[in-house]
Amino acid sequence: MSDIPAIDPTAAPSGAGCAECDAADGWWFHLRRCAFCGHIGCCDSSPSQHASAHAAAAGHPVITSFEPGEAWFWSYPDEQFYESGPALAGPEHHPLDQPTPGPAGRVPIDWQQRLHQ
Repeated sequence: MSDIPAIDPTAAPSGAGCAECDAADGWWFHLRRCAFCGHIGCCDSSPSQHASAHAAAAGHPVITSFEPGEAWFWSYPDEQFYESGPALAGPEHHPLDQPTPGPAGRVPIDWQQRLHQ
C-alpha cells in the first residue's frame, strides 16, 4: 500500500478536528484523515460526512482513521479496507483529551439519534 500515489506520507493533518465542522461550529462522531493532503473530516456516521465529501470533491480516494489506537486505511473507489498502511506525518490522531464524539461543548444531547447508519 505504501506505493499508492493517492498517499503522501509527508502531508501533515489539517488540524485537530473536522475542518468544515469547526468552521461551522458543528460536531462529529469520528474523524478521518485524507491520506493524500492531510485534510481532517468527519466520518460517514457523522451528520455532515465531510471526509467523503472531501474525497469526492478533491479526488483524493484514500482515508485513514484519525482516532487514537486506529491505523486502518480505506479506499473509496475500491471500497477496500486495509488494516494498516504507511506511516504518515504526525500527529497520528486527534488530541487524547478531545472526546468522541466531539468537540466538547458542541455535541448535542441527542447526538445518537443524529448519526447516519
